[in-house]
Amino acid sequence: MKRKIAAIFAADIAGYSRLVAEDEEETLRRLASYREVVDDFIARAGGRIFNTAGDAVLAEFPSAVDAVRCAIDIQESLRTRNMAYPPSRQMSFRIGITIGDVVERDGDLLGDGVNIAARLEGLAEVGGICVSRAVHEQVANKLSVQFADIGAQEVKNIPTPVHAYMVAMRREDGSYSKPQLKKAASKVAAAPVWMWPLVVAVVSVTGIGVTGFLYNTKLKQTANVAATPAAAPSATPSAAPTQMVKTPMMPMTAPNAGAAMAPMPAPSPSAAPMAGKFAADSVPFINERVRNYLAGDYSAAGDYKAFALNVGGFTGSALNQPNEEAARNTAIEQCQKRAEAAQSPRRCELYAVGNNVVYAHGKPPMPPSPYFRHDAMTERTFASKDFPMVRDPQKVRLENMFVPAAKSRSVALGPGGQYFMVLGAASAEDAARRSLESCGAIAGVACLVVAIDDNFVVPIPTLFRITGFFNAASNASIVADARGEVVRKLGDGMGWNAVAVGTAGRPGLGLKAADEQAAVSSALSDCAKRDSDCHVIALGPFTVGPIN
Repeated sequence: MKRKIAAIFAADIAGYSRLVAEDEEETLRRLASYREVVDDFIARAGGRIFNTAGDAVLAEFPSAVDAVRCAIDIQESLRTRNMAYPPSRQMSFRIGITIGDVVERDGDLLGDGVNIAARLEGLAEVGGICVSRAVHEQVANKLSVQFADIGAQEVKNIPTPVHAYMVAMRREDGSYSKPQLKKAASKVAAAPVWMWPLVVAVVSVTGIGVTGFLYNTKLKQTANVAATPAAAPSATPSAAPTQMVKTPMMPMTAPNAGAAMAPMPAPSPSAAPMAGKFAADSVPFINERVRNYLAGDYSAAGDYKAFALNVGGFTGSALNQPNEEAARNTAIEQCQKRAEAAQSPRRCELYAVGNNVVYAHGKPPMPPSPYFRHDAMTERTFASKDFPMVRDPQKVRLENMFVPAAKSRSVALGPGGQYFMVLGAASAEDAARRSLESCGAIAGVACLVVAIDDNFVVPIPTLFRITGFFNAASNASIVADARGEVVRKLGDGMGWNAVAVGTAGRPGLGLKAADEQAAVSSALSDCAKRDSDCHVIALGPFTVGPIN
């Protein structure tokens, strides 16, 4: 036997016996599917499963950080799968994690560390994670995850109370839900639970200023399709673990696995509805977690089923319904409830019924890839006050939502000032794609990725006022026979590029300059060689005018 310190992970399914009693065959089939997800995440995080029994899983990890990150990824992934089923048939895990001294015997682990992890799992909320104080101390400064301290808890067969913390699960907009606090263990008889609302009311009347129980209700975790989506639905299992960023609590907003949009006009009509056979790879607005769900559970399910979404990335699905009408109604209702809970102004629509696409709109207009590029000469730190083409209230919104949100995040901008944020995505590329899809659907034309994570990824002029998007091929300020040459010379657009014209519309170019001023000076000098009264009309991707 070998003794060692390990991070112990314990998980089992809430209400598993009831699920088996109601439908044994379907429950066992889904358990096998869910275990594949759990086992895969544990393996990718460097963990080792050392014991299983029925619905229970015990695993060890080299560090508490790996264990907690893996647990979060598992819960978010399974949450997506669950949302396709009625509440009574959802299969949710509770997870407990501790660091403790264990004994290894023939590959199995024994000892207090294993026992405490199992007891913490029993304290966790359905679909939640509960950790010991030792784990909290290890993780708090290494993972940007929020916790709720539930105090010392007396648990079965453990002689001393266990100080425990609940992990706040991430919503699709990158913010975090607050777990319901459980009453700390105490040897002194506590007041009955029913007295607490009275206590709060009395305290409020006496003017202490308590505004309400902080955790009087358990916040529902929103997700696309299961949330991404979450997103996707914002929200929805990610293909790889998502690095989380601690975010302050803020008003609920439209997530696309975290996403949010500014108030905008209705989407422009699509040229032609989408139709044909359902293919998960073709579904717009969703994150990879939802896409994996659609490629797996949804595609494999028989009749009757349906999938609904909106341009904000919210989704809803229904599987194994009694008829097609029930599937349609359930998918729309689920999607709309999520959208309304996050105050999304967009209505949900059916995307697929069975294996047929029935979406009334075409694919959103998209720019050519790559959707963004990093350029050291032009890239600079994101500042909400410098965000182009939006009014001050929208800049405040960006400051409050985009700046503190979880990575990966992206903002796409439309030529009419429309913009769309995706927060907490699995990767920068995923965030960029989804923000462009949603922005394009709203604007009716291709949008531009302006910011990724902490940086502007396009040149943001400071010497001029941005007035719109620059398109050399159709710009009326440039004489027609010179537009093609301007398009060719601007090329890949790297570095600072400026365009100036004179009274005759003859262009002058400043190309691949190291800074804004150098590009402006070069463009004006080039223009003066062939025209008079030259002035700058474009910098980078934008048309510009004088600062008022």
